[in-house]
Amino acid sequence: MRFDTKIAVAVHQDLAVWQKLNVAAFLTSAIAAADQTLIGAPYRDASGNLYLAMSRQPILVFAGTGEALKATHRRALDRNERIAIYTRELFATGHDEANRAAVAAVAAESLDLVGLALHADRRTVDKVMKGLVLHP
Repeated sequence: MRFDTKIAVAVHQDLAVWQKLNVAAFLTSAIAAADQTLIGAPYRDASGNLYLAMSRQPILVFAGTGEALKATHRRALDRNERIAIYTRELFATGHDEANRAAVAAVAAESLDLVGLALHADRRTVDKVMKGLVLHP
């Protein structure tokens, strides 16, 4: 099935595997929270067990350098796209309020980005994610 929109997550290629997974999970939660229509119906197995609903469309995961993530961030902001971000400082915080304070303390051009996510028109996502590669 082809969708008019794309969901894309980008992570810093040099992170430890656990960090990449953590960043991707947090960023994906932001995309889902921003647009409830992205979530499908709950799942049920043949035994009758009910499972939580998931995204209705695929989520593409990209990887890139810190510089590539900065360029991606700039392209998204230049297009006035709402994005989710994850900065390196968030690995050291322990709760949501501290996370927001850590981001608020740094100007956009100085953010130490280790991940970002976007849900937008397919062409817009392609333009914003230009230069990143699908995560291996």
